[in-house]
Amino acid sequence: MQQARKKTAGRKKPPAKTASKSALKRKIAKAEPSLKSIVIDALSDMKAVDVKVLDVRGLTDIADLMVIASGTSDRHVRAVAERVVEKAKQAGFRPHGVEGQQDGDWVLIDLHEVIVHVMLPRVREFYGLEKLWDIRASKRAASRA
Repeated sequence: MQQARKKTAGRKKPPAKTASKSALKRKIAKAEPSLKSIVIDALSDMKAVDVKVLDVRGLTDIADLMVIASGTSDRHVRAVAERVVEKAKQAGFRPHGVEGQQDGDWVLIDLHEVIVHVMLPRVREFYGLEKLWDIRASKRAASRA
């Protein structure tokens, strides 16, 4: 009996079959909506116009995505921005900052990995953020020249 104990005493027990922490986090992440979908849903709820999502990961370190949308009036721009902030907070994403809410021409919402620009169409056209940040558009323009 003692010999049998000695033989098994040196052996390691096989690891218990439990879900790893990273696998558990992945399951939770799949169940929870992403920040991108929360922002898009909030913009859609408030009838934001001409919503564009730009992947800026290769262009800057400040954010992964940039979302650009228009409002029909300064009041609409402010209301759309307020809804985005409200929905993000409800989902547990605290904005790092919100700028331009007083004027209502252009409201910028910094949600860390996603930056949201809500602006009037004339302001959007003047600054041309899509042309500045959309790498595909800049590549097309370069190939035409």
